[in-house]
Amino acid sequence: MLKCFSFFMLLWSSGVINAQTFFHGTIASGGKPLTDITIIVGNTGRGTKSDTNGYYLITNIPKGSHHIKYSGVGYYTHNVRINFTTDTVLKNIELSESSSQLKEVVVTGVSRATELRSNPVPVAVITKQQMERTVNNNIIDAITKGVPGVTAVTTGPNVSKPFIRGLGYNRVLTLYDGIRQEGQQWGDEHGIEVDQYGISRAEVVKGPASLTYGSDALAGVVNLIPYVPVNNSRVVTGDLTTDYHTNNGLIAASIGLAYKPSAWKYALRATAKSAHNYRNAIDGYVYNTAYQEYILSGMARVDKKWGYSQFSATVYDNKQEIPDGSRDSITRRFTMQVAEGASDDIKDRPLAPQDWLSSYGVTPIHQHIQHYRLYNKTEVKLGNGLFNSMLGWQQSVRREYNHPTLPQQAGLYVVLNTLNYDFRYNLPSLKGWETAIGLNGIYQTNTSRDATDFPIPDYNLFDIGAFLFLKKSFGKIDVSGGLRYDTRHIDWPDFFVGTNASNRFEQKADPNNSTGSRLQFPEFKHIYNGVSGSLGLTYNVSERLLLKANVARGYRAPNITEIGSNGLDPGAHIVYLGNRSFDPEFSLQEDIGLIAYLNDADVQVELFNNNIQNYIYQSRLDDEQGNPVIIVPGNVTYQYQQSAAQLYGGELTVNLHPRSMKWLTINNSLAYVTGINKNEALRAQSNDAAKYLPFIPPLHLRSQAKAGLNKSYGMFSKICVIAGIDMYAAQNRYYGLNDTETATPGYTLVNAGLSSTIKTRAGKPLFDLSVQADNLFDVAYQSNLSRLKYFEYYSTSPNGRKGIYNMGRNISFKIIVPF
Repeated sequence: MLKCFSFFMLLWSSGVINAQTFFHGTIASGGKPLTDITIIVGNTGRGTKSDTNGYYLITNIPKGSHHIKYSGVGYYTHNVRINFTTDTVLKNIELSESSSQLKEVVVTGVSRATELRSNPVPVAVITKQQMERTVNNNIIDAITKGVPGVTAVTTGPNVSKPFIRGLGYNRVLTLYDGIRQEGQQWGDEHGIEVDQYGISRAEVVKGPASLTYGSDALAGVVNLIPYVPVNNSRVVTGDLTTDYHTNNGLIAASIGLAYKPSAWKYALRATAKSAHNYRNAIDGYVYNTAYQEYILSGMARVDKKWGYSQFSATVYDNKQEIPDGSRDSITRRFTMQVAEGASDDIKDRPLAPQDWLSSYGVTPIHQHIQHYRLYNKTEVKLGNGLFNSMLGWQQSVRREYNHPTLPQQAGLYVVLNTLNYDFRYNLPSLKGWETAIGLNGIYQTNTSRDATDFPIPDYNLFDIGAFLFLKKSFGKIDVSGGLRYDTRHIDWPDFFVGTNASNRFEQKADPNNSTGSRLQFPEFKHIYNGVSGSLGLTYNVSERLLLKANVARGYRAPNITEIGSNGLDPGAHIVYLGNRSFDPEFSLQEDIGLIAYLNDADVQVELFNNNIQNYIYQSRLDDEQGNPVIIVPGNVTYQYQQSAAQLYGGELTVNLHPRSMKWLTINNSLAYVTGINKNEALRAQSNDAAKYLPFIPPLHLRSQAKAGLNKSYGMFSKICVIAGIDMYAAQNRYYGLNDTETATPGYTLVNAGLSSTIKTRAGKPLFDLSVQADNLFDVAYQSNLSRLKYFEYYSTSPNGRKGIYNMGRNISFKIIVPF
């Protein structure tokens, strides 16, 4: 009765009951309604998603015979043909569960939504359900746990920079809802400015994706797709998520609201996180790793016959402490900086107060990262074609406070403004060819404000590129590829630095009155150009066996720190020296893959070989005697290098789902990459030390068993038990010249978890509960991708341990309350 009432209310609200064809029904699995299932009606351009009750409604379907496709993550795709001869068609569908993702539809790195099975480029998907069933410190954490070949360079638990197959920083393009994230990603010491609780799925392209995105997608793309509500009623819906971590006392709360009164739908989310210093068995509490994070996001979207238009905005505010690793040489307890310059003896500082180590407050030595985003995405149906546009504005404000004698004075204070634009047109299909053309890029300005350190100049950047993408199926073979041309203009005027008479620190000087100041960044103008492209095919041997091959040429212009840096980044504790003569990087990567969906297992093999011209990387700068060059006391000096490089390796995934034990899945993955430095001049100094590239992850094996119990036990239902191991081999292939990196021992981490839906006696779900234990046996380890490993000021240590260790045992609790 309620469904009938809802249906006729929808007819009445449309105002055109006699002029439309109404196609509606419910979607379920095992008698339970399914939400967020996609329903597409042939080539009509009509489609929708099921709501929280499994209900769907599509209007304005032309009469005639149409192919209907029902698809959703974790379920077999259901196809049916329906002849629409009446005004109202009712179709209730039952879907079967599946652990295979072959039918998963992706939108990243392609011209239009494409099934994974037909895409020759390696792409991985992390769903909202997968993210909700695990507890993570940040969104990049969730991705590294779920995608083989993706790792992260970290500076503590809340700072993670994504790396794909050994390449990171500006080589990995991070997108938010398809818009390139611009937050001064050249810096080591702050993470991605995104709300992890507001992401519905993440798509990862492993390999050059410059074809559709241009510069900075040399290694691949991480596309973070925010949640778009699908509710169709005039009722406010949402969820409340809370997190607590025992190791660093993380307390997090996030509330999301959604409302759809008409053709418009609205969503709002607010998130707050706070954590004190993390700890491990070697270091105890790691001083100055606490943080506070606040995020607000909102969306308004209208869906019409002609397409849709969506307006979104986000506000991000993060205060993150800055560890420097200074300690007492005997007790190895952490010390705190209280003086500066000649008065600051880094090996004779006072001990950090004990009550500060477990305090949620932020110390004077910290950074303040703010990020603001406003954008519009619009899709317009033009006959059988589709036009998409995106216009966005972002502002990143980054302040780093490193003056204990003057805590209100920022050492680094830069403001980055970015305008994003993207226009693309999917032409009508012609003889089976799907064709798309596009134009996109950014305009960017960076300005230093009231600061004392100036690692990069003020600069202007304009980037534009055009592409052509083609796709066609020839029987069992799907072919896709295209070409792109990019140009980037970057310039800055003379940048002078003088002395501030009031505090004796340096300050930005007036270029029109440079008396008594020095020229830190001479004027610079340059134009970088690049051609990129790809060509690949998928051979559908059968419905369950696929072979893939792809070759792609990627392009990346040097970033601002690589060509322009000349000073201290106080948050990184590094003096960077760039090179104005650098050329763009170009890569040529070959990928081959095999996917087999068997009765009791999914098997996926991906192999790659990547040759890079003009590869840019950091190397510690030493003098002629082999001693580190110290320009600023207590800070290491790194100079950028450029040479040829080669990276090769692959990933193997074997997911077991025995039909005789439908309650059990065992997911296994193996990832390996080797990075070869082809700089012959450096290898001539020491072939062993300079043979390999920096920041290359070791061999990584992950295995996880998951048991799902379909029965209810009192108030507990949908019980899921998870146990797994992460094995990291020793990394003895590292960039060791001038002790830039050192060997890293291998280690194994054991993790376990339990999740369940808590319901009332009447069977109504109340909330979802997850309990997870990471590093269950409190193993003391150092990741070779942790920058804190190298925060050490002594040549010897009384306990034989040097640098800072990663987080110890952490038991976390998550509660999600839907409403």
